[in-house]
Amino acid sequence: MIEKEFSPDVTYGRIVRYYMDKKGYGKTRANAIAQHVVKKETEIRICKNQSCGHFLHDHIRNTGVCLVPNCTCDKFTRTESTAYGADNSHM
Repeated sequence: MIEKEFSPDVTYGRIVRYYMDKKGYGKTRANAIAQHVVKKETEIRICKNQSCGHFLHDHIRNTGVCLVPNCTCDKFTRTESTAYGADNSHM
């Protein structure tokens, strides 16, 4: 199974609208939150293998094999600090 491609622009827009419309935050604060979230999500989705560095959607989910031609990555690698739930810091 292939991971759905991550779109930072769409995610950013949704986060800003959510915090402005639902939470009543100002534009500056909503933008700061969106930038932080998109940065973390992008870091999570990039392979930490030194020879790879491609996005998660360029790997087969079940095996982790990279789909980019001429890439020697055989397993999607995450660092502990960017794994889901590992960062408990809040703004």
